[in-house]
Amino acid sequence: MSLDDHAEDLASDLGVDKEEVKADLENLVEYSVPVEEAKQSLRRKYGDGGGGSGGPSEVDVADVTTDQGNVTVTAKVLTAGKRSIRYQGDEQVIREGELADETGRISYTAWQEFGLSPGDTVTVGNAGVREWEGDPELNLGESTNVAYADDIDVPDEAGGDSDLSTLEPGDRGRNVEVTVVEVERKTIDGRDGETEINSGVLADETARLPFTDWEAREAVVEGATLRAEDVYVREFRGVPSVNLSEFTTVEPLDREVEVSDTATRMSVRDAVSTGGAYDVEVLANVVAVRDGSGLIERCPECGRVTQNGQCRSHGDVDGQDDLRVKAILDDGTGTVTAVLDDELTAEVYGGDLDDAREQARDAMDKEVVADRIRERIVGREFRVRGNLSVDDYGANLEVTEFEASDESPTDRATALLAEVAE
Repeated sequence: MSLDDHAEDLASDLGVDKEEVKADLENLVEYSVPVEEAKQSLRRKYGDGGGGSGGPSEVDVADVTTDQGNVTVTAKVLTAGKRSIRYQGDEQVIREGELADETGRISYTAWQEFGLSPGDTVTVGNAGVREWEGDPELNLGESTNVAYADDIDVPDEAGGDSDLSTLEPGDRGRNVEVTVVEVERKTIDGRDGETEINSGVLADETARLPFTDWEAREAVVEGATLRAEDVYVREFRGVPSVNLSEFTTVEPLDREVEVSDTATRMSVRDAVSTGGAYDVEVLANVVAVRDGSGLIERCPECGRVTQNGQCRSHGDVDGQDDLRVKAILDDGTGTVTAVLDDELTAEVYGGDLDDAREQARDAMDKEVVADRIRERIVGREFRVRGNLSVDDYGANLEVTEFEASDESPTDRATALLAEVAE
């Protein structure tokens, strides 16, 4: 059934002007509200409850599910961010953040200004529910009404101030105080053509995370200590990434933000269970070196590893030589694939790219390079630091440091037995 047909049926049932109903229906559908849910909203708007009067009943946040078309909740505003998005070819400013009551938290997106501020307790009536990154999210639109309510106590702190270690993909309206430890200005092909951005690494006392400053601010320079308010977090290569938008405010801090030089030490199992982590360290044995290690060839166009001169994206190509290791690490709690770049591979191989080419030519077999690497690292324990990503194909650790362990296995075993005995 077309949108026009839906509007005609509604207008007939409600006894109102078809064009007015159609305009409202198109507006709701444009904001990704499902047609049937939009029709129920319009029935309530024009006086027909669609099977019940008074609109949707009030529910606890923990009881909101994507099976519900519309809900009413009373909750405290934890965060309130603002962002510009491109929607159906047009710029759209949205408000977004999190709400909480005594039972839990839920994200929201408001398609118009409702005046939500962190710390407010509000009753949000007739909010749409949709799925966002696997969880229910409230959509506040034209048919939603917001009213202030009596204050409620919630276990979560309002305001959005966060340590980097607590940030997760999907967070909006967060505030961080950080040191810029790495920054690079680059030009990308953005949605409005060529755009200058800053990208690099932020750090605080708890963690390091990658960031993108979409406004390429002059204040974002290496070594600067900053307070950034209203940032949002996306997933980038399997780890949280801090994003500074046009609505983010950035101010210099009058204090130093301490930055730890050490990564977070985790077991492989705990690291993988995070679903992705930036700058973690594991202590594990190399149990195997996978195929596709040693002297490899990459596509000159996209950098992917080629197979028999074939790139998955560009077909038959003249591959460029490179070095890489894909090592399987096992610490007794789980396994992860550690990926070493050309520089780290050269260190464990004991020679550079030219040395690898020469060895492969002499043996008339590239596999001898990988075999030499296996001889040097398989069966040994290493301290491995890097950035972990987890997807449907498994867990991969993009390695930044790879060093033979000098820790005593006896001391670790004694400590583990003592921990178990407690």
